[in-house]
Amino acid sequence: MLTIQIEYQLRDHFIQLDINDDQPKIYAIRGPSGIGKTTVLNMIAGLRKADRAYIKIDDHLLTDTEHDVNVKIQERGIGYLFQDYQLFPNMTVMQNITFMAKPSEHIDELMRQLNIVHLTKQYPARLSGGESQRVALARALSTRPDILLLDEPFSSLDDATKEESMHLVKRMFDDWQIPIIFVTHSNYEAEQLADEIITIGS
Repeated sequence: MLTIQIEYQLRDHFIQLDINDDQPKIYAIRGPSGIGKTTVLNMIAGLRKADRAYIKIDDHLLTDTEHDVNVKIQERGIGYLFQDYQLFPNMTVMQNITFMAKPSEHIDELMRQLNIVHLTKQYPARLSGGESQRVALARALSTRPDILLLDEPFSSLDDATKEESMHLVKRMFDDWQIPIIFVTHSNYEAEQLADEIITIGS
């Protein structure tokens, strides 16, 4: 069960989001640059406060502005893949992945699924765009989140790597069966990957 109701005035744009589903889906938040797509993800993650919001995942109430409920970021059970991945340059791939979770069989399986086992001792500066994305995705999933947020996950990738990454996200959704919300300005990405497309700024 996923319920997200958000209202927010961003400069001259009024953002309104309403999701209420019993089953996990992949959602695309689509719209032009600067319209507030990343802002929506940040409000879901608890990094930014909405004017009005009610966010609940299964039985876990994260935000209810009417009743002054706002669960701490680290207690929300959310995996967040930032647009620039935000890998720590002074840490190895393994150190990045285990930054929020201890090494475990779960981490080992993630690295196998994402085909990054051979990269564990590398540093981010030596990784390709696709490799960096997979490492960042492993870190986002390391804590076994209840929902995954992806900010423009394919924007910096070449066409071949983009297609590979889109297939990867779909496979992770099939395996994990948790809601995935990604933002994009690409109609192609939204139509190819999402079960539901939410347009902001239309």
